[in-house]
Amino acid sequence: MLETTSPIRQQLDDAVHAITSRLRFSPQIGLIAGSGLSGITKALRVEAELDYAEIPHMPQVTAPGHEGKLVLGTLGAQRVAALSGRFHYYEGHPSAHISFPIRLVRALGADTLILTSIVGSMNPKMPQGSLVLLEDHINLMGMNPLLGPNDEAVGPRFPDMSQPYDAQLRQLALQVAREQKLTLHEGVYVGVLGPNLETRAEYRFLRQIGADVVGMSMVPEVVVAIHGGMRVLAVVVVSDACIPEQLKPASLEELLRVAAETEPKLTALLKGIIAHLTG
Repeated sequence: MLETTSPIRQQLDDAVHAITSRLRFSPQIGLIAGSGLSGITKALRVEAELDYAEIPHMPQVTAPGHEGKLVLGTLGAQRVAALSGRFHYYEGHPSAHISFPIRLVRALGADTLILTSIVGSMNPKMPQGSLVLLEDHINLMGMNPLLGPNDEAVGPRFPDMSQPYDAQLRQLALQVAREQKLTLHEGVYVGVLGPNLETRAEYRFLRQIGADVVGMSMVPEVVVAIHGGMRVLAVVVVSDACIPEQLKPASLEELLRVAAETEPKLTALLKGIIAHLTG
């Protein structure tokens, strides 16, 4: 158990105790499912399922397509803590809320974090329905979850972000995609604040600075995971085309429809990746 020498560690102690008092479970992998992409949780052999309301200090989800529950279970030989529902800065959550789920799965024992999300694509080679493996990201969210005092027992003051997405995990994902005959693109994600979708000029700008896909989450989660010493893998689903010259109005219903149609491919890929992991 972590020493209770800071507020965040006290909160983590409370949350870990509430979970382990019901089930002695130490996950190897933490997983956060994006909007409409919780199918991987159904592939787990579930040992416990907790609503976020049952976990001390855990915020409540408000974004559409997010269930708000922690699923603890196994997939093959791997123990997984799957978070079906994330928190976004645009919802009004402070950075501590956005960070807490990642800190929690790390405190439970996970050393690997897998992230999924739906995104818009400025790259015509990554059309609607594509799977994209993130190789890097750009933070344009105007926030950083590490602002403020740093607890060295949680992570270093200045974490290195030269390789935020683990190279070995990325190679494994590409290998599994080839085995499954799935097309898996590689690209750069740009995180923006939201909640509105971008203008034509903004999409043009994001493309010009080197981004392939755009979303309103994940970057703070990756920063916190790296700060905590975790390996990170992120695979996203292109739910809408954001080519400035061909831009059409988008609706949440359409984005979730594409997510639902693509989700089986994503789940198959993640199952294959997790099956190849050892430890």
